[in-house]
Amino acid sequence: MKPAQTIVVIGGNAAGAAAAAKAKRINPDATVILFEQSKYISTGTCELPYVLSGEIDNPQNVIFFDEQRFFDEKKVYVYANHQVVEINPRGKWIVVNSLKEKKLNQFNYDKLILATGAKVKRMSQLSSELVNVSSLKSVEDVIRIREIIKTAKQKKACVVGSGYIGLETAESLTQLGFEVYLVEQAAEPFPSADKEIRQLVKKILDDKRIIFLGNAGNIKYKIDNSKVTGINYEGRSIELDLVITCAGFSPNTSLSIQAKLDHGKYGGIKVNNKLQTSEKDVYACGDCVEVKNFITRSDDYIPLATFAQRQGHVAGENAAMGNAFYQPVIKNISVKLFDNFFAQVGLTEQELQFRNISFAMVDETVPNLVKVMRGSIPVYGKILFDLSTNKILGASFLGGKEVSGYADIISTYIKNNIQVTQLANTEYNYTPPLSPFINLLSVLGRKSQNNS
Repeated sequence: MKPAQTIVVIGGNAAGAAAAAKAKRINPDATVILFEQSKYISTGTCELPYVLSGEIDNPQNVIFFDEQRFFDEKKVYVYANHQVVEINPRGKWIVVNSLKEKKLNQFNYDKLILATGAKVKRMSQLSSELVNVSSLKSVEDVIRIREIIKTAKQKKACVVGSGYIGLETAESLTQLGFEVYLVEQAAEPFPSADKEIRQLVKKILDDKRIIFLGNAGNIKYKIDNSKVTGINYEGRSIELDLVITCAGFSPNTSLSIQAKLDHGKYGGIKVNNKLQTSEKDVYACGDCVEVKNFITRSDDYIPLATFAQRQGHVAGENAAMGNAFYQPVIKNISVKLFDNFFAQVGLTEQELQFRNISFAMVDETVPNLVKVMRGSIPVYGKILFDLSTNKILGASFLGGKEVSGYADIISTYIKNNIQVTQLANTEYNYTPPLSPFINLLSVLGRKSQNNS
């Protein structure tokens, strides 16, 4: 029987909610308390672009628990609208500001779990005080944007940043009838992707009449009465109703910095494989921490909801005197772009070059179904591998929904150290309405044999 504990969790989304629920399951006698600064807990973040477009018709549909239901089902005490303003790891207490009551309270703990997530990277010209400028990271954000859209007269919007969220946001606004300007400091859209993918994405944007503004580091925003009214780009003046910033995320670590915890080179909290910080009674999980990359075996920052949820389970179990371990991870991520899907697993060509890792490459474009089948479209695939060992280092795919399965197969190959050439010897499922006669992965495997 485990002793009674007080376990405090800071942060109430994927990692924090998972950690709190897991801690209570592992030690039912523990008092588990969760604090969340916003008014909502346990919300979907990846779903927000689809709430914006109306594919998910109500923001309430991505709020999976409220305070009372979380207590009823998980037996965890939840305080939303409560901001933790100080952590004292030595004294094992925190100070919490009740945002409604404007009152400070101190809470003691035996174990503390930090799940403070990530924060949006701010743009110097785009103050959060501007009434028609917003990020797209929270339920509050999407509610605010939907209100701005109701008053839009010109139906013109600017999306700043053409990464995963920026591309999804641009698509959502296009579906709402907006003329969309996609602003990016790099020369091509989706700068984190390999060059072949960047070129394919640019063609999709052009086909859907999304206006891409590259090399836009010197763009000027016109501001009048706390509102962005337009932009100046290369001598061209464009009027706007709305600006959504999607310039990326960084770890939200103000509390952990104040508490003098150790941090890594990406700014995230350093944790061991039990998700324990430099203070033995403080754990951390989710988008505020750095993880161990399976391929490079070095620390990395990969803010993904799937990783955050799994980390929450490990941190929660260990805070409740369990013995769980978080293993090194392989990045496996995808994005929808109109009728196309992109999936990327492992490392990109740019990441390999940055780390001075030598590699070989094979790529190919084939139909995703037998050509005579209705709905057959081209799917592009590219695999990066170590020429000396034939171990796969990364892969990218752009096509239909099948690319998610391709990425999962590649992730399994990487995790189990299966050589790229074995893709040619794998038995792939086949039926004309579902798959091609010769699978793209088999084609890539055969090409890799020629390079070996």
